[in-house]
Amino acid sequence: MTIRFPRGFLWGASTASYQIEGAWREDGKGESIWDRFSHMPGKIDKGDRGDVAADHYHRWRADIDLMSELGLKAYRFSVAWPRILPQGYGKVETRGLDFYKRLVDGLLAAGIEPWMTLYHWDLPQALQDRGGWPARDTAKAFADYAEVVARGLGDRVKHWMTLNEPWVSSILGYYHGIHAPGHTDREESTRAAHHLLLGHGLAVPLIRRDSPGSQVGIVLNYSPSHPASDREEDVVAAQLSDGSVVRMFLDPLSGRSYPADVVEAQGLVLDMIEPGDADIIATPIDFLGLNNYTRQVVKHRGAFELGVPKRDGVDRTEMGWEVYPAGIYEMLMRVTREYPFKALYLTENGAAFADRVGSTGEVDDPRRVAFLRAYLAQVARAIDEGAPLKGYFVWSLMDNFEWSLGFGKRFGIVYVDYETQARIPKTSARWYSKVIAANAIED
Repeated sequence: MTIRFPRGFLWGASTASYQIEGAWREDGKGESIWDRFSHMPGKIDKGDRGDVAADHYHRWRADIDLMSELGLKAYRFSVAWPRILPQGYGKVETRGLDFYKRLVDGLLAAGIEPWMTLYHWDLPQALQDRGGWPARDTAKAFADYAEVVARGLGDRVKHWMTLNEPWVSSILGYYHGIHAPGHTDREESTRAAHHLLLGHGLAVPLIRRDSPGSQVGIVLNYSPSHPASDREEDVVAAQLSDGSVVRMFLDPLSGRSYPADVVEAQGLVLDMIEPGDADIIATPIDFLGLNNYTRQVVKHRGAFELGVPKRDGVDRTEMGWEVYPAGIYEMLMRVTREYPFKALYLTENGAAFADRVGSTGEVDDPRRVAFLRAYLAQVARAIDEGAPLKGYFVWSLMDNFEWSLGFGKRFGIVYVDYETQARIPKTSARWYSKVIAANAIED
């Protein structure tokens, strides 16, 4: 059976600056919180660092050629804030800005639409030293940074994303401590979440002003939360999990208050909110980006504690995440029904598997092909049922530095040999290329 997608559906791939660029101290780039964090002993598996990563900073031309070979219509990438503003504010490093100008010009020359994310977690360390995202001034600094980039690239880039997954930045970075800057303070994480959203809202009109005719959005992570049983305590736990990860961000972006059940259950202190903040955060956007990989099956463990129970017989990726294609359909339909966004994009979807180079020099990854096929079938189902989904970006274009897990997890449809930096398109890349060319999944 052939599964077709709407005419004009946008097919792309995504990456993030710290995960692929390398060149961590070149051309005047300032230190980021991930530069600092990855150099701390014990923070990253096997002591890996993103100093070189996939060396995209030097290999971007060949990487664009690879994108062209695969037939990508769009490329979603992020800008390294400290590459543009080494101190997070003030003097602009023109060599950093020029790098992104060259990258964007190369993409446009190849007929590939640049989709730019302004913040994918690599905050300038200088701003962290001044309080980081828990400090309100960081939201203002982000707006100033957005203005600098929009002025420099607004004539070329027409699709902008302010933030990638502010839940990860605020919760994993300031509460769980497994991401940079590695803090474990609930109050800090709550303040960080609010200021991330505030920075987004402040930046949107500046981008629109300096990049006329552009579309501006934000990217959120969304994993459906399902109760481990039909017991009331597990049902409530799943609702709180959904509130903490999904509604805590979607609701204020939609002009609603922070979810009262989450605020009460977690005892969140919201004294950082100032008059007018809600309106700024709810500044209308042109599209919502959604990242989906799996679902959460949630069990109540105690007061305010949620757990993910071990379950046998579940197909999982190398990340330990359940392969659950129906979750992407559930996500798209819920957002379509309950929120006012007129256009949606799947900005990340993919899987990590233990890929190896075979004796013939090829990388065969049938499990990733099966994963993408199953998820895209659910995507097509959601579109048929009315979801305003306009495009899909696979995560990731290439293997890269997987944050606290270092180089041990491979998400790419292109294999990277980190010793030689050779790129080898996997079977999934060839399969995805055929999907793009046909605008359909053909059996």
